[in-house]
Order: sequence, then C-alpha cells, then structure tokens
Amino acid sequence: MRQLIQQSFPDHGVFGEEHGLMTGSSNGSGDSWLWVLDPIDGTKSFITGKPLFGTLISLLHNGTPVLGVIDQPITKERWVGMAGQPTMLNGRPISVRQCGDIGNAYMYSTTPHMFAGKTEKAFHAVRDRVRIPMYGCDCYAYGLLAAGHCDLVVEADLKPYDYMALVPIVEVSALYKC
Repeated sequence: MRQLIQQSFPDHGVFGEEHGLMTGSSNGSGDSWLWVLDPIDGTKSFITGKPLFGTLISLLHNGTPVLGVIDQPITKERWVGMAGQPTMLNGRPISVRQCGDIGNAYMYSTTPHMFAGKTEKAFHAVRDRVRIPMYGCDCYAYGLLAAGHCDLVVEADLKPYDYMALVPIVEVSALYKC
C-alpha cells in the first residue's frame, strides 16, 4: 500500500502500524496530506481464522480524516466514508440507526480485557446499562455501527492507525439518513 501511495501521491506522507511515519517529498505540499494505514486490524482474529479483521485506510487533510475505508476481504465488504458524501457499504448508502435510550442499545467491544483501572470502571458502567453487550469484532464492529446493526462501540487504548479510518465512516453515516 505504501508503495502505491508513494507512486501515485509522492508529496503525501504515510503513517502505519508496521513502518511508522514516512514523510512526503520535500516540496512542503505533502505536509497537509497524510495516509494512515493498518493492513491487518484485528491481528488476533486474523491469526486465529476469525474473519472479522480488516484493512483500514484513511486520508487526512491538515490533520482531519476526510476519507476512511474498512475493507473486509473474507466477507467481501467495503465501507467507505468521505467528507460530504454518504457512507457506502459495497456501493450502497448506509446510516446509523436511532437509539434514544442506552437501555435499548446493542454494544460491541473488541474485548472486555482491554480495560483496566478507571477505564474498566467506566466500561462496566456502560456495559451494565446496554441491552446486549457483544465482543470480538475489531474494526468490523465499526462497520456494523455505521450500517445500523449496533448502537455503540466501546474501546480503549486505540492508536491513530486503529481509528482514523473509522472516523469518517461512522461520522458521515450519522449525518446522512438513508
């Protein structure tokens, strides 16, 4: 992915889990564009054969995510969120569902074991109020959120490559109603 970006957008920077930050060419225009990549979000799911991992791709302009992609190669699902456009799932517009009460909410979290100390207490407070808590979807849970299949995703200790692609997908799906 880095090589394709370098060839197509040599002025853009690239940041990812595997190889850190690579700045664009030195003419200065690349400082405003940054690609954030996570080739395998959900490594534990991937290595254990659980098909809920995905590839995350984001493009930031001046620090703001303007494009996000979740690509799930096993289920052949691709979510795309872009500023000013409806979020798409395999080319069809999607949106979050309305949930006016946390007691009716379906919640996902990758694992309850990611929470400790203050975050564990806060997580339990939310988990104990939702209708159904579910676990183990990694980035796939955010696709489900954007498509209206769950109401919230609760996580801790995410790095920029874990969440930047998710921002435009979920944010835009909340703005546009199908």
